Amino acid sequence: MKMKKLGVVLAAGVLAASLALFGCSSNSTAGNDTKKDDSAKADTSYTLVTDGTLTMGTSADYPPFENLENGEAVGFDVDLCKAVADELGLKFEVVNNQFDTLLTGLAAGGKFDVVLAGMTVEPERAELADFTDTYYVDDQAVAVMKDGAIAKDNAKEELNKAGVIIAVQSGTTGETYCRENFPNATIQPYGNSTDSFAAMQAGQATAVCTNAAVVKKMLSEAYSDAQVVLEVATGEEYAVAVNKDNPELTKAINEAIKKLQDDGTVEKLAAKWLG
Repeated sequence: MKMKKLGVVLAAGVLAASLALFGCSSNSTAGNDTKKDDSAKADTSYTLVTDGTLTMGTSADYPPFENLENGEAVGFDVDLCKAVADELGLKFEVVNNQFDTLLTGLAAGGKFDVVLAGMTVEPERAELADFTDTYYVDDQAVAVMKDGAIAKDNAKEELNKAGVIIAVQSGTTGETYCRENFPNATIQPYGNSTDSFAAMQAGQATAVCTNAAVVKKMLSEAYSDAQVVLEVATGEEYAVAVNKDNPELTKAINEAIKKLQDDGTVEKLAAKWLG
């Protein structure tokens, strides 16, 4: 992976001039402040795929976190990453890939600097990437078409029967949850959540399982003929994935997220996109 280095490198002449001006005594306040400032700048150095730009990898088929509108990526994750880029003084760019290729693409380098894709922190994923602090917590939900045999009062039993097909997005926690909890059903992975819902509406799948915020958004905007029959408090923590070779970027993003949480920006974005 070839990336460009950001950071401050002091020339020997500048350093010598600073020492001559402030003195070399360890008791010199000015000299100590200079060293502290230089250290802080060195600590915030990191690498980027494109100099001056924070490139976000995502799978733009997961509203309200990321979706394409008129060919442009929009959503909670997109706005959050834009805000982080602003805090870091960087431009912003989005690269759209299939969800189950995002972490391997991040680890390989050269495609994007971070991944935001409604991604839950899991041990297996943490082997491929570092994760920032949590910025959102979500649960799992299952939706079915209305007026069918599966309802809220019998969902757990009916979903775990032979002949039931549950559509999931490949590589997601929804797929993992269904395989663990509905072993008698057929778990059918799709490349994105949009195809999962379309399969259910077309009668190719009995149900769809994915994160609760996504299910509710899809039903409210495109699938009013479907309903949620099961919601499970899995408490999944969403975070930003960063290449393991870029720890200073992880640190910088954590600082930016904290600031955005403290000043109410994250809460405002959640209200805008998640209701």
